[in-house]
Amino acid sequence: MSRTEPAGNPPGDDALLAPAAVPVPGPGAPPGPDPAHWAEPGTRPPSSAPGSPGTGLAPAGPEDAPDRSSSVGRLAATVERLRREIRAAQAAADGRALIELAKGVLIERLSCGPAQAAVQLAELADQAGLSQLELAADIINQAARDEVADIAGEFVRRAHGDPEEQGPGRSVSVRLRTAESAALASGDTQAVAESLLQHALAPLGASAVAVWTAGTDGSLSLSGHAGFSPDEAARWRYVPPGVATVARQALGERRPVHIPSLAEAGVPSIGHSRTAEGGRVALPARTGGRINGVLEICWPQLLPERAPAVERQLDALAELCARTMESAPADTGLRTPREPAGVPELVELAEGLHDPALVLTPHLDADGHLTDFRVRHANSRFLDPAGRPRSAVSGALLLEAYPMAAADSDLFDKVERVYATGEPFRARRMTLTALVDQVPLDTVADLSISRHGHAVLLIWRIEDETARLASLLQHAQRLGRIGGFEENLVSGEVTWNGQLFALYGRAVTDSPVHLQDLSAHAHPDDAVTIGRFLQTVLHHRRPASTAFRLRRPDGVTRHIRVIAEPVLDADGRLIAVRGAYQDISSQHWTEVALAATRDQLEHTEKESAERNRLALQLQHAIMPPRRAPLDAPGLEVAVRYRPAESESLVGGDWYDAVVLPSKRILLCVGDVAGHGIEAATGMVVLRNAMRGLAVTGAGPAQLLSWLNIVAHHLTEHVTATAVCGLYDPRTRMLRWARAGHLPPVLVRGADAGTLPMPGGLLLGALADAEYEEYDVQLEPGDTLLMYTDGLVERRDTSVHDSLNQLLGTAQNTSATLERRLDHLLTHSKSDTDDDTCLIGVRVL
Repeated sequence: MSRTEPAGNPPGDDALLAPAAVPVPGPGAPPGPDPAHWAEPGTRPPSSAPGSPGTGLAPAGPEDAPDRSSSVGRLAATVERLRREIRAAQAAADGRALIELAKGVLIERLSCGPAQAAVQLAELADQAGLSQLELAADIINQAARDEVADIAGEFVRRAHGDPEEQGPGRSVSVRLRTAESAALASGDTQAVAESLLQHALAPLGASAVAVWTAGTDGSLSLSGHAGFSPDEAARWRYVPPGVATVARQALGERRPVHIPSLAEAGVPSIGHSRTAEGGRVALPARTGGRINGVLEICWPQLLPERAPAVERQLDALAELCARTMESAPADTGLRTPREPAGVPELVELAEGLHDPALVLTPHLDADGHLTDFRVRHANSRFLDPAGRPRSAVSGALLLEAYPMAAADSDLFDKVERVYATGEPFRARRMTLTALVDQVPLDTVADLSISRHGHAVLLIWRIEDETARLASLLQHAQRLGRIGGFEENLVSGEVTWNGQLFALYGRAVTDSPVHLQDLSAHAHPDDAVTIGRFLQTVLHHRRPASTAFRLRRPDGVTRHIRVIAEPVLDADGRLIAVRGAYQDISSQHWTEVALAATRDQLEHTEKESAERNRLALQLQHAIMPPRRAPLDAPGLEVAVRYRPAESESLVGGDWYDAVVLPSKRILLCVGDVAGHGIEAATGMVVLRNAMRGLAVTGAGPAQLLSWLNIVAHHLTEHVTATAVCGLYDPRTRMLRWARAGHLPPVLVRGADAGTLPMPGGLLLGALADAEYEEYDVQLEPGDTLLMYTDGLVERRDTSVHDSLNQLLGTAQNTSATLERRLDHLLTHSKSDTDDDTCLIGVRVL
């Protein structure tokens, strides 16, 4: 940025005008012509002819001349003339600002008034053969001695004093100074972009320019543009964080980005649809190490080769944009304003944190470049990795307090990047290196770096990872009874950790045991196993493991597992063996106990299987799956018994059908609770008792009452359900009673239904119980079914639904009673794997 006040020691008058080789007259020199006459609208400076670089105007050719014979042609000619006048007025205004700045320098140097300075400038320009605009640029260059002056001087030096080659240098100076003057006079970044394109970039072949402002979150906002249509600028007015564009690449890399062809690079950017084949240059706009935005320049063709001086010219324009963005924020609607945070407020914020925090402010050199960060404040929670107090760190420069921050950890680079771009940085378990008495000490910490206004907040949470991991490893080895070792086969040195000495029962002052001597400390029967293990590791050079019995010096024998792997050098030579020993004595004795338990369990399983086999044989002996038809007058009787699928589920289901001395027929079905030999023996007791009691001629209710007494008093707490019926062939009358059992099913014609249920508790529940009995008149062709719950019971279905399914199956007609029973067993939907008894009776 140009200055009217010279920096440092001001050069003398002779040095000021030396490049133009024009003497400076003293005060009182005769006045010359006033240069302001060519700065009026509609006129041009003497050396700024149409198409000259100084104005950026191009002469119109004959083909561009409108047809003045028609009214439309005359109107077009008028519009074109007005446009030229406006462009000339703008150029003249920019030139007047530059001339006025040079006059101010002359006033300060010659101690004269404004009129005298104007006369002096005109006379010097005439004597040097230059325009007043070119001479004004030279004067400002000598006074400023900034980057713009260096760029213009570079062109002049390359010319080696050749008068014909000095023109380009002076035109560069004029362009840059004019652009700078217009930028300083502009009220917003949009005017800056237009001035840069017109005065400095268009002569270099550029067709458009965009000025981006960087947000604190990494976003980009279009602050100013020139050469792009309003619609295109509106579409690109905001670029969210993380979107890869040309400007975003320059912001992230913090260096100029040159793209020869936008189409080949495949990177989106403003105006890419119109100039896809053109080149782009994006330069970070920074001041004092802080990037305020990005200057993006568009060329309509492939990016040409540029001289170093042109590169420096572009850098100067980017710096000009940065200073302009600092002093003149962009117009509203095109950027998101940053919210500045003062350093005192940030200090207060840091004090409220529970983690160590540093407040850093930028430290600039004499040229305004960022060189370091100063520790403005260290909060009360601050813990220095080197153990220093807060007072030793507060106020110091970051690289002085932590010189290793610029080393492998790149801490300084990360802080600088956050300050430049505003993007926060966070990392977990990052290694930081601090110098303690010139010895580097690594520390693991969680980092958080964020920019707040013109300061940086650095938060770290230190974790002594090395000590923590060492402690965890030590506890893991102790709990797992593991000891590590490493044997150097070249030097013969063996290294053990403390846990391994404890496993061997040796003192830490004793010598470790070499692998070759392992057999001498093991049980003699394990020598062959250890030999195979050593052969695999040392000769075949493969990892291996084995178990052996270690005989310790204290007489204790421990079961040990050793695992080892060979270590080879770059040439494949075996240089070391490393591995671990683990005490597996507890595991060994646990396996022995499990083997004994397994044998005992196998014996128990054999006994249980034998008991189940005996119970099944007993049950089959009493109730075979089929039995010969019962010879009963006027009645056809068929029975079925289906045992449980698993022998361990042998139950107490029983049935009986017998002709009594009174010629009545006893029909019984029962189910003893439980499984196994106890249920089978209980079933035998109840079945035989029922037969003996039925001879008395008592009715079903009385028989169940007596059977309840037998179950309650004469058995080992047997409980059972039962249904008992007495059928009289003469009257076809069935008298029946139940003790907690499912009701019989009567099939008459195409209908099937359950009999009404009389009351009655299950057998054995109470010492004294009374039972009801009902009479049912049967008719020829009727079929009566008595069954146990194994025929209908399902785990996921209620008893009522299961009975309905049984009734639906029973309605199917069958040629014989035997087939009907087989059909019921086949289509039974029971899933309890219980045994089943079924009695079918058909009246003839």
